[in-house]
Amino acid sequence: MSAAPAYSEDKGGSAGPGEPEYGHDPASGGIFSSDYKRHDDLKEMLDTNKDSLKLEAMKRIVAMIARGKNASDLFPAVVKNVACKNIEVKKLVYVYLVRYAEEQQDLALLSISTFQRGLKDPNQLIRASALRVLSSIRVPIIVPIMMLAIKEAASDMSPYVRKTAAHAIPKLYSLDSDQKDQLIEVIEKLLADKTTLVAGSVVMAFEEVCPERIDLIHKNYRKLCNLLIDVEEWGQVVIISMLTRYARTQFLSPTQNESLLEENAEKAFYGSEEDEAKGAGSEETAAAALPARKPYIMDPDHRLLLRNTKPLLQSRSAAVVMAVAQLYFHLAPKAEVGVIAKALVRLLRSHSEVQYVVLQNVATMSIKRRGMFEPYLKSFYIRSTDPTQIKILKLEVLTNLANETNIPTVLREFQTYIRSMDKDFVAATIQAIGRCATNIGRVRDTCLNGLVQLLSNRDELVVAESVVVIKKLLQMQPAQHGEIIKHLAKLTDNIQVPMARASILWLIGEYCEHVPRIAPDVLRKMAKSFTAEEDIVKLQVINLAAKLYLTNSKQTKLLTQYVLSLAKYDQNYDIRDRARFTRQLIVPSEQGGALSRHAKKLFLAPKPAPVLESSFKDRDHFQLGSLSHLLNAKATGYQELPDWPEEAPDPSVRNVEEEDLSLIETHVGLLGEYTEVPEWTKCSNREKRKEKEKPFYSDSEGESGPTESADSDPESESESDSKSSSESGSGESSSESDNEDQDEDEEKGRGSESEQSEEDGKRKTKKKVPEGKGEASSSDEDSDSSSSTSESEMTSESEEEQLEPASWRRKTPPSSKRAPATKEISLLDLEDFTPPSVQPVSPPAIVSTSLAADLEGLTLTDSTLVPSLLSPVSRVGRQELLHRVAGEGLVVDYTFSRQPFSGDPHMVSVHIHFSNSSDTPIKGLHVGTPKLPAGISIQEFPEIESLAPGESATAVMGINFCDSTQAANFQLCTQTRQFYVSIQPPVGELMAPVFMSENEFKKEQGKLMGMNEITEKLMLPDTCRSDHVVVQKVTATANLGRVPCGTSDEYRFAGRTLTSGSLVLLTLDARPAGAAQLTVNSEKMVIGTMLVKDVIQALTQ
Repeated sequence: MSAAPAYSEDKGGSAGPGEPEYGHDPASGGIFSSDYKRHDDLKEMLDTNKDSLKLEAMKRIVAMIARGKNASDLFPAVVKNVACKNIEVKKLVYVYLVRYAEEQQDLALLSISTFQRGLKDPNQLIRASALRVLSSIRVPIIVPIMMLAIKEAASDMSPYVRKTAAHAIPKLYSLDSDQKDQLIEVIEKLLADKTTLVAGSVVMAFEEVCPERIDLIHKNYRKLCNLLIDVEEWGQVVIISMLTRYARTQFLSPTQNESLLEENAEKAFYGSEEDEAKGAGSEETAAAALPARKPYIMDPDHRLLLRNTKPLLQSRSAAVVMAVAQLYFHLAPKAEVGVIAKALVRLLRSHSEVQYVVLQNVATMSIKRRGMFEPYLKSFYIRSTDPTQIKILKLEVLTNLANETNIPTVLREFQTYIRSMDKDFVAATIQAIGRCATNIGRVRDTCLNGLVQLLSNRDELVVAESVVVIKKLLQMQPAQHGEIIKHLAKLTDNIQVPMARASILWLIGEYCEHVPRIAPDVLRKMAKSFTAEEDIVKLQVINLAAKLYLTNSKQTKLLTQYVLSLAKYDQNYDIRDRARFTRQLIVPSEQGGALSRHAKKLFLAPKPAPVLESSFKDRDHFQLGSLSHLLNAKATGYQELPDWPEEAPDPSVRNVEEEDLSLIETHVGLLGEYTEVPEWTKCSNREKRKEKEKPFYSDSEGESGPTESADSDPESESESDSKSSSESGSGESSSESDNEDQDEDEEKGRGSESEQSEEDGKRKTKKKVPEGKGEASSSDEDSDSSSSTSESEMTSESEEEQLEPASWRRKTPPSSKRAPATKEISLLDLEDFTPPSVQPVSPPAIVSTSLAADLEGLTLTDSTLVPSLLSPVSRVGRQELLHRVAGEGLVVDYTFSRQPFSGDPHMVSVHIHFSNSSDTPIKGLHVGTPKLPAGISIQEFPEIESLAPGESATAVMGINFCDSTQAANFQLCTQTRQFYVSIQPPVGELMAPVFMSENEFKKEQGKLMGMNEITEKLMLPDTCRSDHVVVQKVTATANLGRVPCGTSDEYRFAGRTLTSGSLVLLTLDARPAGAAQLTVNSEKMVIGTMLVKDVIQALTQ
């Protein structure tokens, strides 16, 4: 679509005389315009009422961001549209806000209420985007809001939102590390999630926040191993890295009892060319044969990890393959590590960046496990198109893999590399030849001869590098190579590279006895050019002079003194110091004669031959595949790879309860097929399975019950629980087999104690399973339960009614007839409620809701409930409003009466008590014109004409506090004076009690979860354990009505705020042992927070 013309006539393309012209961003519509007009058309489009224009503007803005343009000046115009009804616009607005919320924090904070509303949006993408934006506003003041949002999102039905919550955890931790304990609770909850979408993200959060808390992984270890194959690629990388560290702390080393016969083991494993031809078959045979010699027995969980990660070697992601390779290298037995070689070689066909990382790791592996890559030697041959870094790394690997068998092939390759035009690569090749000569004795002479031939090369850099390498090789057998030293001495005239010249001088000085005639002449030439040489060469000239002075002083005495004199006045202080030190050491004097006697031992001591080693030799102490390994330096955030434990920790910590494991009978593969899960996940208790396989419905129900569950799996307990409701709407009487069992138990009198304990175990299992099932199966449960919303609500209610009374009935003797009294009576359940001793009651067709509420609370409440509802007494009592000294004899107090105010039901009724303690009457008492904050209003009391000395009077006034605890400031006036007074309400006085049934309470509480729920734990004193005391203290603190509750240790209260009518629901779970839990659910988060604080203070005093 085409937008309106970007600019009008007066905003034309040409600038006025003297004005600069600016090249304009094409995305903003104009071609040339003044800078202050930038993005005006986009702002206009965002301000319109048409969603299509807004969508077009947002697309263009996001496109600008994608191209790297700065769109921050559009922030005010974009943030206004965060409340837009159009889903597509809202998504793009959130994309923009995630990018700029951190830069424009003040403006983002103004829209924070909109983000909070977005957290409750029906669309999962909007909820996730709102949380992402909220966590991008890095302002400490909103940390509590972010924490509540993360907690709510962690319980969200959508796995995508839970994944976003896991992403937000490290952001909040980096903003405020004091929240670590609460974040660990959320991480622990998310680690139990059975969704593959969440697994990778929560492990990443675990690694960022609390990598030391290995105990959180124990129960989830097997689940993570089984989910690994289906997790997204980057999640797989994180999980594998974490499980590598976990395994190093929990399992024994698979190589601890090996004899470590490297060569024999490798040959046994890789064998000859015939074995290579056999391929994978020989590997498996060797892998099976080798462990037979070892007493080591691998932990089943260790084997599970290796088995479940092995298929990932075929992943299309190089990062996943690399992660599995490092896991096998660090954790697998030596006989099994070879499986990773083929996968890593496959990665060498990828991009150069991937090759670089893979070769770094292969270079490290090939030092310890050389035989692993020998069959793939040709894969490391260098191509002319390879970048220099890749060439040098391949050289490193080829050098590590070189042995007496393949060295002729490797050296032939090196000969071709020397002719390359890449000088750095040629220098590295010459060094590689030197390393091969050092490591393989029989080719040392061949290599040395080849390097000497390179000395005649036209390229000076090749000659220089050859000299450096020859110098190191000659140190091994100097006596046999006098001719090579003479040849090198002749090169001093031609070679100008400082390192090569210094190497030749060191060789001549060290082995001057082999070239007694040439050495003094070399010193003479060096003395002539001493002042023009590089510092490294000058130092070696001084060393050469000193050594020749000690061995051939007749010819070189004067030359040495000349060189030392030149060095004495050199610009470099190292050279000056070396010259003074050398002069005192070799030239005897009267003072320093002691050291001179040992000068030969100091200068001409035999020196050990250098060992040419790989630069990757000591890198394996870093975890392979990590940034620290790549840089060979510890990077920020790197977690050290732990050492293997001496003794295996207790493996039972990874065992999960049988009830939970029995849920995981099958595992869905990538293509949807069902695959068998390892034996350890299955429940081994056959008796329990047989008990579960009872018919789902009783014989008496026959065909009248619903048929949709006839084919339900007896082991999937979540289905049987979700279908445990009675479908009262259709008039069918359906009860589950466990309810029948309960009724039968009551009739039989529950035989022996052993039967009772067995039945207890069954019921505990049935109660526990829905909790263990977690968030991931919510969609399955929804699809299995009744289709309409009302039926699903009845399902959850009747579930609780069937489970909870079971425990009450157990406490009652069989002869007792109190079972109907403890059962909750609800109009919805009257059809099902047929106790043996009571005749069934047929309810009327139409009953009012008030009658339902009355029936619901008939037998559940105790005697203290009714007075607390009918006559609530405020804990605050009388408060002083005006002292008699300040009021000049007028004393004013006030109380909150908790009675409805007749003038306006939204106002708090306040009783004002006046008394005259002066000697003169006070006339004309009234309220002056108040100056109140916005939203607060006052209904004044009628004027009191006269108050005689010693007389008292009471007036009633109404104050609308607008659901806040802000003080209402006003003036009390008499005929002669004005007194400024202030009334500030406790939060408990801003509400009125509401009477509702238990089911209504649960339904409303379900709507006010997440950020609308505040939960705190408290320790109740012994004096506050009785029902009477708890109810009295809560209702005195807050003007709430008690709600019937079927549990003896749980108290529920409900009320509505006076101004807005928002529900306030309070639940106190006063457990007999341990801490009690107080929960407040309310849309008004501030009121809820203050109410929790006040109630806890009242209960704990």
